[in-house]
Amino acid sequence: MEKKYGVYICKGCEIADTVEIEKLEEVAAKEKQIPVCKTHDALCSPEGLDLIKNDISGEGVNTVVVAACSPRVKYKEFSFNGSIVERINLREFVAWTQEPKTEDTQALAEDYMRMGITKAQHTELPEPFMLEEIDKAVLVVGGGITGMTSALGAAEAGYNVILVEKQAELGGWAAKMHKQLPQSYPFESIEEPTIKATIDKVTSHSNIKVYTSSEIEKIAGFPGQYDVSIKTNGGPEQAKAGAVIMAAGWRPYDANKLEHLGYGTNPNVITNVQMEEIASSGKIIRPSDGREAKKVAFIQCAGSRDPGHLPYCSSYCCLTSLKQAKYVREKNPDAMAYILYKDMRTPGQYELFYKSMQNDPGVMLTKGEVTGVSEASDGNLYVDLKDTFLGENIRIEADMVVLATGMVPNTKIDAEVLAEWKTKFDEELKASGGKPDPNAPLEPHKVPNILNLEYKQGPELPVLDEAYGFNESNYICFQYETRRTGIYTAGSVRQPMHMLGSIEDALGASLKAIQCIEATAKGFSVHPRAWDQTYPEVNLQKCTSCKRCTEECPFGAIEEDEKGTPFHKMSRCRRCGTCLGSCPERVINFKDFSIGMMSSMFKAMDVPDEGLRLIGLVCENDAYPALDAAAINREKWSNAIRFIPVRCLGNLNLAWIADALSSGIDGMVLIGCKFGENYQCHFVKGSELANERLGKLQETLGRLQLEPERVELIQLSIQDYDKLPEILAEYVEKLEEMEPNPFKEF
Repeated sequence: MEKKYGVYICKGCEIADTVEIEKLEEVAAKEKQIPVCKTHDALCSPEGLDLIKNDISGEGVNTVVVAACSPRVKYKEFSFNGSIVERINLREFVAWTQEPKTEDTQALAEDYMRMGITKAQHTELPEPFMLEEIDKAVLVVGGGITGMTSALGAAEAGYNVILVEKQAELGGWAAKMHKQLPQSYPFESIEEPTIKATIDKVTSHSNIKVYTSSEIEKIAGFPGQYDVSIKTNGGPEQAKAGAVIMAAGWRPYDANKLEHLGYGTNPNVITNVQMEEIASSGKIIRPSDGREAKKVAFIQCAGSRDPGHLPYCSSYCCLTSLKQAKYVREKNPDAMAYILYKDMRTPGQYELFYKSMQNDPGVMLTKGEVTGVSEASDGNLYVDLKDTFLGENIRIEADMVVLATGMVPNTKIDAEVLAEWKTKFDEELKASGGKPDPNAPLEPHKVPNILNLEYKQGPELPVLDEAYGFNESNYICFQYETRRTGIYTAGSVRQPMHMLGSIEDALGASLKAIQCIEATAKGFSVHPRAWDQTYPEVNLQKCTSCKRCTEECPFGAIEEDEKGTPFHKMSRCRRCGTCLGSCPERVINFKDFSIGMMSSMFKAMDVPDEGLRLIGLVCENDAYPALDAAAINREKWSNAIRFIPVRCLGNLNLAWIADALSSGIDGMVLIGCKFGENYQCHFVKGSELANERLGKLQETLGRLQLEPERVELIQLSIQDYDKLPEILAEYVEKLEEMEPNPFKEF
């Protein structure tokens, strides 16, 4: 479009008290393309907004530059349909953090004006990527309580649902319960199972098509256009879906690995799953002789919170044992239940259920470490504990022992299964003439399991930790999200949870799936840039097929054709710009964010012969809000740094560093999310990728005869905003000790 620019400068919120507004107008006037430049005491007021709107309607302004407050606030007020809008942060980055009316403060504000106008000049209105056809059905994999609740959530919102369950019946573990935990206040009494009513709702709902005794053979495509192959008893069937919810459930930890607790050696040592079966049959009787068990001991964390077994807490075990202790007491008021725990964990309002059980005189709860289970007389069992509340070791005699075994997600591949698949893989390799490698284990994500995705990155969803096996959900930032756009996890494949938690989780996942479908239909990205209608535009004529973009894309949005040339599957793309940063040929850009735009902004700065000029590239998700928070608290920082937001530090292209330093900029600080074990990046590993790229910086700066210390990456959590002034001061101090950038002379 042919642009007509309007620059609007706000004088409110201490801006006019800090900088010379007239000089900012002069900066705008020097740009030949700026016919309109106006000021107002409060641009966000109705009068200030009318000033802009009148110029849009009357003067034909279609590119609006607003020099006022942070773009993270007043975004609704400063949004004008059909117009490009660029925000310049004079309030937080100048007025609230710098000394007023100084030469350096004025220079800072003027540089922000130049860079903002330059960015607007390089920005184009987005042209959303629209699929020719879109299927709005939701595929739900798993027919337990989580999967069925997700299916009902989407179906009752008016969406068609395809529900695939590998077992012959719906219901999962919930269908095997004798009774269920309370679902509502006052959370005191166990309830009759509601699972049958849920199954009836699902099977009778006109929007839900149910496949039982079925498995997913293949999922190909992308959000809005998934092609699904389903393996059924009657043969393969094909379906289409717009989004996927993976609710494949869990399995109990293998109690055969708990011989030290008597399982497998004494029939009266059972699991909590077996206890449900016994309770459903009538009286609580022990397996060895059918005699009623009047003293039942429950051992908590049986194989959980143990590095030799399951390293995590399974969340539901304590509540299950409390419920099953209620079975013991309800079926025989003279019976006793002993709950032996490391710690009692009853999340949320289930603390009320725990308290009600504490008031039962027939339930004894005691803390201690179980050291062993041994046989007593008459088929009974001894349970030995140490480190108890009593300060001494104790022994409890029981008719029967129940092990509260933990929860293993069905996405976790056991070592035995891996070995089995490795054998199969080796046999196939040998049959084809290859030579098996006896020392090469089959990678877990390569094992066919549940979704069988046709993705370059593998057929299954990544897991957070192989020792845990739970699907990667980027839980710090977004629940349900996975690294595969349009595919959401819910329930116990995401994290351990009890039934009520799974129900809530399932509804959340169904809403996320619906959001994805509707966003895709309108050409919007999904989380976190849910407003974004831009997408990567690639100049394939200059692409060298180096494949860095396909390797670094965190969401599997880039595939390769038969010649090895990368291509985007756009509705998988979350617009993070990691591909832009990875490309050495600078051929990937967005309408409002490009390699050339950023380099032009660097060059728009006024670089003096003396004094530092530094650039701060800051992640828009954590670092930029942290700067705003510091400014709100009136923290001060050096006026030598000009901050420029990026979508993610994964955007970092080494060309920017070369362009900035060769134009006389003294240094560049990169501020992004923390990476490593507890990463916090909205786009999985943006800061980590930036750090890896900086490893190649030595050669680049060597060619420029500059110190590599001029460029520094800082990992920052959003809550560490109060540390920013000190962090920035240390960086500036380090740069002040160096010689000026020799490129200033040019």
